[in-house]
Amino acid sequence: MQPLKGLTVVTLEHAIAAPLATRQLADLGARVIKIERPGVGDFARSYDSRVRGLASHFVWTNRSKESLTLDVKHPDAAKVLERLVLDKADVVVQNLAPGAAARLGLGYERLAAAKASIIVCDISGYGADGPYRDKKAYDLLIQSESGFVSVTGTADEPCKAGPSIADIAAGMYAFSNILAALLQRAKTGKGQHIDISMLESLTEWTSYPLYYAFEGAPPPPRTGAAHATIYPYGPFPTGDGGSVMLGLQNEREWANFCEKVLQQPGLANDPRFAGNAKRVAERVSLREIIVETFAALTAPQVVERLEAAQIANARVNTMQEVWEHPQLKARGRWCQVGSPAGMLPALLPPGSWGEGPDDGPRMDPVPALGEHTDAILKELGIDPEGVRSLRAAEAI
Repeated sequence: MQPLKGLTVVTLEHAIAAPLATRQLADLGARVIKIERPGVGDFARSYDSRVRGLASHFVWTNRSKESLTLDVKHPDAAKVLERLVLDKADVVVQNLAPGAAARLGLGYERLAAAKASIIVCDISGYGADGPYRDKKAYDLLIQSESGFVSVTGTADEPCKAGPSIADIAAGMYAFSNILAALLQRAKTGKGQHIDISMLESLTEWTSYPLYYAFEGAPPPPRTGAAHATIYPYGPFPTGDGGSVMLGLQNEREWANFCEKVLQQPGLANDPRFAGNAKRVAERVSLREIIVETFAALTAPQVVERLEAAQIANARVNTMQEVWEHPQLKARGRWCQVGSPAGMLPALLPPGSWGEGPDDGPRMDPVPALGEHTDAILKELGIDPEGVRSLRAAEAI
């Protein structure tokens, strides 16, 4: 049995952080009812049209959910939302603007007074209080505020991460905190208020450079795709125009690298490179030696030497190469999910559990906007005439 089967999550969400958290709850079997604005929906639906007319972000974070359209500012729709939450919800998740959920009557204190077991997870840029509470927060802005951008990029220019890592970090902490709150509720019967901040989430992920710069010490330098504080560790060009990523972690690997990859065993005892700290300090001269050696080799030949020396290495794959990655294929990590555009490939969520056909992750379709509205309203006891009235009033 899927571990969260029987659990209902009502979510007022958009973009990435909250949708990623709730999609993972859905992966584990939870029923996730996504509230969307009539006619518009989650604005991530219109970010692009790269997936057969659907948006890439939306397809990624919204499979296995039910879409219910409600204009939550309309009084009739607000009554439906309150009824849905109090009658059905175990968990409420929202990443609306600060204070918006409370104005809609979805603050934890109000809901807990009526339903002590309710778990409410609020996700925002900077948290529920403090001087930055009402400051607008997007992924790139949080990457900057957390210090991540300052230690990422080249010596000449900082850069952001490609994926939306501030949103992803917040979504992951929302997911793990909700699971913890469910465990606590199983013991105590009481719900919990969870306050997730994107800034705090990404600052946690940036704690290594934060400690590296402890008490005013210089931060790790920006070194492009190379490691800032371990060397050699990063991409190196090969004679066929390719590039190989490699990484050394200790002195045993350094000796093997000199002997079997560079084929210069005496270099292992060169005092300039005795220990990682000296190799980092002398990275320019050491890079010249490595590049000169690799210039006479193709990328496959360099990889062959690295494998023989048991030195960690990787290809710098394109997105298309990841779609075709032999390891993901060999482990059967791709499946198919439905969508308004037909069947689409989807990566199975990391991890696995159970042995039966109903034990694995839930991989149901990406919903069309409002696809489940009528069915959910019927489930709440609203008759067809009531549904027509709500629709005529543009409340749904």
